Amino acid sequence: MNQRISVPILSAISLLFMVNVSCNSSQSAPDKGLKDSVAKKEDAIEKGKVYQKKTIDTALYNKLMENLANHDTTGKWPAKAPYPLPGAVLPFHRIVAFYGNLYSKRMGILGELPKNEMLKKLKQEVGNWQAADASIPVIPALHYIAVTAQGAPGKDGKHRMRMPSGQIDTIMNWANEIDALVFLDIQVGLSSVHDEVPPLEKYLKLPQVHLGIDPEFSMKNGSVPGKKIGTFSADDINTAIDDLASYVKKYNLPPKILIVHRFTQGMLTNYKAIKKVPEVQVVMDMDGWGDKTLKRSTYLRYIYAEPVEFTGFKLFYKNDTKTGAGQLYTPKELLKFIPKPIYIQYQ
Repeated sequence: MNQRISVPILSAISLLFMVNVSCNSSQSAPDKGLKDSVAKKEDAIEKGKVYQKKTIDTALYNKLMENLANHDTTGKWPAKAPYPLPGAVLPFHRIVAFYGNLYSKRMGILGELPKNEMLKKLKQEVGNWQAADASIPVIPALHYIAVTAQGAPGKDGKHRMRMPSGQIDTIMNWANEIDALVFLDIQVGLSSVHDEVPPLEKYLKLPQVHLGIDPEFSMKNGSVPGKKIGTFSADDINTAIDDLASYVKKYNLPPKILIVHRFTQGMLTNYKAIKKVPEVQVVMDMDGWGDKTLKRSTYLRYIYAEPVEFTGFKLFYKNDTKTGAGQLYTPKELLKFIPKPIYIQYQ
């Protein structure tokens, strides 16, 4: 199970409207001043490590956020949020992540390929993104499904399975080999964010480990995961934010990143009530699969139109290319989007 459900087809009129506002007519050359500013900041960090400073350079932060907004004229972007705590990864880096689970070759590239082949391919994708946008450094990440939704109810009837620590430790070791971040993803099934985040505290207390939550498999109506698309409210998102913020304070950490997957309207309700705090950086990740036109439309309808803080974009090596290899977005194409995604995930 756990095969991604395609996003619904939009009407021709809606599609045409959204395509017209989706990107700039041409991609401008990288901002040399912006590139030089970031390069100076890179002198203060080790190769491959996250951005670490005692204070936030607010002028550079503002410039980077404007760059991500990509000349948006609506006032939606950059989204309004407080400055993050020192040590923030975003917007000082772009993240390129491989997603999956070691128990299944069908859940993503992370579990599909042998370790060395997978890491090599990840490094190549990081290089592709760095070549496409030299204004900020690109860092790799392993995005691991640590709690998987299940068709079977299990002993407690929650329709979810928590991965063993040994498997998560394996991912941690692989990430260390390439100086990558780690994201632990949660598919709650009939459980809840409240119950599934705390068991991961021993990992989330580490500065390089971050969190992902997937409303597709949050079955508040008691349905079996995979039969219907689930939902999270702002309260669910805020529960994760509160937990992450508490770990940041408790362990004196740099800000945590929270990835929230989304590809339909109903997957997230009351987005305006999502908390924005200096301890947590929220990324709304466009998670649907399909051809380029459909994915661009989905990004505009649910990610662009309802700003939270940062945006992400998920690419499916197989499902996006069912109608041709050319349907997989390239870095240069995605950098024309408004706003530019700063978190890129490959499945």
